[in-house]
Amino acid sequence: MKRLISLVVSLAILAVLYYKIDFSGLLAAFRHSDPFWMVTSMAMIVPLTLFTSWRLQQLMPRKGQLGFGEANKLILLASVLNLILPSKMGDIAKSYFMRNKGGLSGSLAFSMVVFEKVCDMLSLLLWCVFGLLMYRQKDALFWTMTAGVGACLLGSLLLLASTSFAHFFFDTALRFAPGKLGGKLEKLKEAWEEMHRYFWASKRQLAKIALTSIFVWYLHLLQIWMFVLALKGSIPVLQNLALAPLALLAGLLPLGFAGVGTRDAALIYFYGPFTGKEVAAALGVLCTSRYILPALGGLPFLKGYYQAMAEARKKGREEETPLVGAE
Repeated sequence: MKRLISLVVSLAILAVLYYKIDFSGLLAAFRHSDPFWMVTSMAMIVPLTLFTSWRLQQLMPRKGQLGFGEANKLILLASVLNLILPSKMGDIAKSYFMRNKGGLSGSLAFSMVVFEKVCDMLSLLLWCVFGLLMYRQKDALFWTMTAGVGACLLGSLLLLASTSFAHFFFDTALRFAPGKLGGKLEKLKEAWEEMHRYFWASKRQLAKIALTSIFVWYLHLLQIWMFVLALKGSIPVLQNLALAPLALLAGLLPLGFAGVGTRDAALIYFYGPFTGKEVAAALGVLCTSRYILPALGGLPFLKGYYQAMAEARKKGREEETPLVGAE
């Protein structure tokens, strides 16, 4: 039901956006697009998936190492589940397979997925802060966003680096969290503590995962810049490093379906002055394809996922995997 409501909200936002722009201009942006850059930008999905899969391999301990093909399957499967389940649950569901394929405990597998998502968010915030600092035409709004994103980056780094700050943060949040949310936060706190113990034990591995995440997110932002070129728009690379992360962060707001609507509105607002509103709206469609195409690639593995879940329940092997299947 929640997903249906999110879909309705996304469609309503899109209806308002497309009503206020020249819809024929949006279609014309696709008709007149550059074939070379369109194919090249879409093809970026392949190296993005491969690098993300390689990073997932590096997260695993040696005794539970995933094969590269298996890691790719998990990444694609998570893309499918993220469109079906609420709150990016597809990424959390990866911990279930990492546990069974790699022989890990449920808590360790979950902590690895948490760390993976933390690295993604930190990398996105890092590029956003860098781009905003380099952005020349900053008004009061952009200075406010720079300060806000910078504060989020600093807070996230403190959570990752300091166990005492992490304890303070989670303990404070638990005091004000309602019952059901409090239970989820308690499990997240436990996973965070295990993540600290596991990843800080090897500074070399930690650095490798962090640098890989920063590089992967540069490729994500580069793909969006290529989308602009494909639509025969123009925006400086440094401006794109500031604006693309802001639009992606807007897509994380829990208002619509898979970021559709909120991300599109942000793209029209930020990119419109550079490309025109119609091209920016077309850019929103291409950015949505970044989530749909990998999900289509993961559809063949969806049946196997449900079969594995059913078999685990029959055998009574379903350990405590935090948040999986939670609403």
